[in-house]
Amino acid sequence: MNIMKRYTLLFSTFTKLALVPVLACAFSTPSSAQDLKVLVHNSFSLPKPLLAKFELDAGVKLSIVKAGDAGEMLNKLILTRAQPLGDVVYGIDNTLIAKAQAAGVLDAYPTAVTSLTQQRAGSIGLGASATAIGYSYVTLNYDKASFAKSGLALPKTLEDLTQPAYRNLLVVQNPATSSPGHAFMLATIAGMGETAAFDWWARMRTNGVKVAKGWSDAYYTEFSRNGGKHPLVVSYVTSPAAEVFYSKEKVVEPPTGSLFLKGGVFQQIEGVALVKGGGQREAAIKFIEFMRSGAVQDALQTSMWMFPVDPGVVRTEVMRHAPEPASYDSLSHDVILARSSDWVSRWTRVVLK
Repeated sequence: MNIMKRYTLLFSTFTKLALVPVLACAFSTPSSAQDLKVLVHNSFSLPKPLLAKFELDAGVKLSIVKAGDAGEMLNKLILTRAQPLGDVVYGIDNTLIAKAQAAGVLDAYPTAVTSLTQQRAGSIGLGASATAIGYSYVTLNYDKASFAKSGLALPKTLEDLTQPAYRNLLVVQNPATSSPGHAFMLATIAGMGETAAFDWWARMRTNGVKVAKGWSDAYYTEFSRNGGKHPLVVSYVTSPAAEVFYSKEKVVEPPTGSLFLKGGVFQQIEGVALVKGGGQREAAIKFIEFMRSGAVQDALQTSMWMFPVDPGVVRTEVMRHAPEPASYDSLSHDVILARSSDWVSRWTRVVLK
């Protein structure tokens, strides 16, 4: 498995694409068991033994339907609301939850379930329509070897990146086609204010910011750690931990690090929800509770490279290479719903045209 495969995912194609659901996998259960259709983004990944145990415990056969990036998945869910693709959906995040709610594609939980999940969620949540499962932070990653070789100091602010010394060093993802790219754009707006943020983006264009379509292109092609020319990349705070986990040389310290700059950190929260009009309600609710179980909360750390939302779950050892930022910049779900499309259009005009 490629390091960070989970992220090639996530955050979102915002255009309507062909409605071709892909049946990713179905696990072995007795033929009499009924299907529970779980709609997920392409980077959903959990150990098969865990999923098989859920099937036995719940008496269902899991059909995992992979439907593209998170935004593409939500668009498909909206366009097929009359005949839902799934009974339960995983992967809607805090940049998309308001859109899902406005479209009416999610079903309310029974009060008892809501109370239980909120009690275990701590301060990490997505509101009443979805249960938070894991979270991470979109931020800047840097190539330690490249900076050491050049002798250039690490930037201390986003403003530093507009200076001549940092020309052509940063690669970002297009917010119109990438989840982390979209999150990073939102972080700049939340941290600087709209006017200052787009002024910064205009100056970054002049200073040679590179734009990639998605995370994979940015990280594996353009990032200097992987042979590219740019020692700074928009990625995740868990990327350095994944570098250690998947390293062929079994390194003990990551070759990359994270920068927590004002306006450059966004907390991403992913959750699971009942699909309105979906079937198998009892099993779907069990699946939600399964995703909040200790076993899943532990496993998602090195399968989807997210932090567990349950504060009682111990962090796996490799996550010591993924310290959480002391602060981050965020926007409300409603503001993201109301303004995101306009901001992406403005970003495109400022940075690309």
